[in-house]
Amino acid sequence: MSVKVEKLDNNMAKLIIEVAWADFNGAIEKVYQKQRKNITIPGFRKGKAPRMMIEKMYGKEVFFEDAANEIIPDAYEKAYDECGENIVSTPKVEVVQLEYDKPFIFSAEVALKPEVTLGKYKGVKIDKVDATVSDEDVDKAVEAERERNARSISVTDRAVKDGDDIILDFEGFVDGVAFNGGKGENYPLTIGSGQFIPGFEDQLIGKEIGTEVEVNVTFPEDYQSEELKGKAATFKCTVKEIKEKELPELDDEFASEVSEFDTLDEYKADVRKKLEEKKAADAKNAKEDAVIQAIIDDAKMDIPEAMLETQKRQLAEEFAQRIQAQGLSFEQYMQFTGMTAEAFLEQVAPQAKQRIESRLVLEAVAAAEGLEATEEDFDKEVDKLVESYKMEKDKVLEMIGEEAKKQMMEDIVVSKAVDFVVENAKESK
Repeated sequence: MSVKVEKLDNNMAKLIIEVAWADFNGAIEKVYQKQRKNITIPGFRKGKAPRMMIEKMYGKEVFFEDAANEIIPDAYEKAYDECGENIVSTPKVEVVQLEYDKPFIFSAEVALKPEVTLGKYKGVKIDKVDATVSDEDVDKAVEAERERNARSISVTDRAVKDGDDIILDFEGFVDGVAFNGGKGENYPLTIGSGQFIPGFEDQLIGKEIGTEVEVNVTFPEDYQSEELKGKAATFKCTVKEIKEKELPELDDEFASEVSEFDTLDEYKADVRKKLEEKKAADAKNAKEDAVIQAIIDDAKMDIPEAMLETQKRQLAEEFAQRIQAQGLSFEQYMQFTGMTAEAFLEQVAPQAKQRIESRLVLEAVAAAEGLEATEEDFDKEVDKLVESYKMEKDKVLEMIGEEAKKQMMEDIVVSKAVDFVVENAKESK
């Protein structure tokens, strides 16, 4: 296999990857062995036809497409390692040559890590962040704790009202036909949370337990599913259970139940202390964000669109994993909110751009200042993982591996760069 790099404009490059016919022929043989059991040729038992006979009947190219799909991932991975370029996007693959007894050639268009020209990064001036805690802040925190400790009481003598927690069965129909992803059973929903398509929850207010209700909504014109865009839909819903909250009294008994303190005053004092710690941490994060943004604003870099697209999709995957842990698929979230996948990616575009720019300028600062990660730094990070996972250190090290260690060392350097620019920043009073 060989790889050539063709530099393009805007920090893009095209890898021209050539795979020898012998290797491609091996991929064809692999595909043939996988598929032969499903192929019938007259004169041979099913699954017993020689490859030569199959190619004679269906053409020599019969396995070419599947063989290409078989070989491209490994060939690209090798090209990635060999090309010496800092690739920062998923590849856009295109077949260049796919002919019998000739090398298989394909291209992979990728984004390259852009160079950063730093402006001012020492002594950056930012506004001081207020970290004081008010009595109102304390009262809000205590009230939130009351909400968390509210009793959930089943209600059977009235209909649904705003703020209720309900258990719901539903199934969606368009033109009388049920559609995929539109059905749910024993689904927990807080009325007024805005979790479903606008208008859905409002139509459940005033409905009794056990009564089938028809909820009528219209899917947005930019909805992700072509067959549902702009369509009127009817959801057949049944409220199976209604629950309301009963807040505990705000007194010493409440304080002793939710904390280690005997009196409400002691409890509030502890709440204030914890809020002050949190506000101090938030102020630190806000200072870091402000300093980094100031450095970004004074730096120059040309971010390739492919790099941005890759980061947007990574954010979408991270979001999907978070909501899946809560029992909701990404597709269901899209359906209930009426958002398309394209709209979601555009929504996270600013966050993706910010993440890329932050990483790039901090790496540039680290290079300019000669910041490095030591084995001692790495060892401290491993100790944190040992504590977090409650595992033996050698097991954690085995789990990390060389690639993960490399990433951790890079992250340590970036963290040092953050500390450096923040320590050298100047806050206005």
